[in-house]
Amino acid sequence: MEKDNLLENREHECIYKKILDNSYDEIFVVDGEDKVIYVNDACEKHYGLKPEDMIGKNVKELVELGYWYPKLDVQPYVYKTKKSFTVEQTTILNKKLVTTVVPVLDDDGNIEMVVQNVRDKTGLEDFRNELEKIRSLLEEKSESENNEAFFDECDFGLITYNNKIKEIMKITSRAASVGSTILILGESGTGKGLIAKTIHNSSERKDKPFIAINCAAIPENLLESELFGYETGAFTGAEKNGRVGLIELAKDGTLFLDEIGEITPRIQAKLLHVLQNREYYSIGGREVKTTNATIIAATNRNLEEMVEAGEFRQDLYYRLNIMEVRIPPLRNRTEEIAPLSYFFLDKFDKKYDTHHELSKDLIELFKGYSWLGNVRELENLIERMVITAENDTIGLNNLPEVFVERMNRENIDGKMNYLSLDALKDRYEAKLIKEYYEECGTTRKLAEKLNISQTRAARLVKKYLNS
Repeated sequence: MEKDNLLENREHECIYKKILDNSYDEIFVVDGEDKVIYVNDACEKHYGLKPEDMIGKNVKELVELGYWYPKLDVQPYVYKTKKSFTVEQTTILNKKLVTTVVPVLDDDGNIEMVVQNVRDKTGLEDFRNELEKIRSLLEEKSESENNEAFFDECDFGLITYNNKIKEIMKITSRAASVGSTILILGESGTGKGLIAKTIHNSSERKDKPFIAINCAAIPENLLESELFGYETGAFTGAEKNGRVGLIELAKDGTLFLDEIGEITPRIQAKLLHVLQNREYYSIGGREVKTTNATIIAATNRNLEEMVEAGEFRQDLYYRLNIMEVRIPPLRNRTEEIAPLSYFFLDKFDKKYDTHHELSKDLIELFKGYSWLGNVRELENLIERMVITAENDTIGLNNLPEVFVERMNRENIDGKMNYLSLDALKDRYEAKLIKEYYEECGTTRKLAEKLNISQTRAARLVKKYLNS
């Protein structure tokens, strides 16, 4: 019985740790001696440190190393007040954090530990800045009726050689023109936002506003006020003149709600009312407002399963699902991999003022890769190789180590032979020559280190470094 209880406790401990480690917010726990006893994986994106680099260290040591500013050790404040409080800090990686400090008391009223919940507000500030830009341009439109350039602006147009996506665009553009709600489904990174923007631009509403918001990135209270707006004095901290909501800003255009599966039941209910009646109230308002905006929603989650689990309203799902669009993952659109690769190559060559070509072997390898991160993963990989490639031709030798490891793990699973033996040999030979030549400085010393002739050493340097 004791053994069963021990196993059960260990299972629970693993579950709790998994939950904490997958929290978007950082959880930082300090004991009564100012020593870090737990921090979850979110700390790495804030400070560049892994949990094992922080656990066991004294907070004062981390403060003095300058991992966050102001150089604040919260313990003295907590012990003095025994109350929770919130501070703002900036990390060494320039992340702007809001830290809420909560003392945990034992039965005698003494502080047993201090739990800190740390939220990155950098992305939230970027969202607010972008929103202010949208509002400013819309205000200009009311005077000049000419904001088409802004709303037609896009990092890149839709690149597709896929017949299914072409057909999708024809149907959805007609649906958007008459104001029909559209639901875009697909894995993360497939380009759902770009599809939404293209639907808008190819519809009769293309001259009207296109407003996009990521529902997963905005806290519930802020999301509600940004969507529906609020009146003067609606809540503490509200702007004195109130605020126009995104639904109203979208006017007769398009409102794109990305990550719709993440909205709370409260927001779900209010959004359902908008879809059913085309009317709503701003927060603190008594005047009914109406909208004629096309609403496009997107998610990488299975909404049907969420409905069955009681996590998403069934009536809202049906209202959103008038026109359903499923975007196939990149691995099922191999015909698009080459044109997308060359498009991104051109994009980043212009950005970094460089000139490169992609080898045929690299393109063929790309066509067989699974691309779990889809188009976004391909774009990020091309950018990285453009930055790091020393020669004009980007080939297998330029693939990042982590990418090759992923490919070879898939190969172990029997999916595909991505890299031939010769390709692997060339890749690691190039890596070796580069490292040793940087260390040695001359082909003579390189030849001595590798125990080969100087002629061969010079040929290898020319092949991998000077070609």
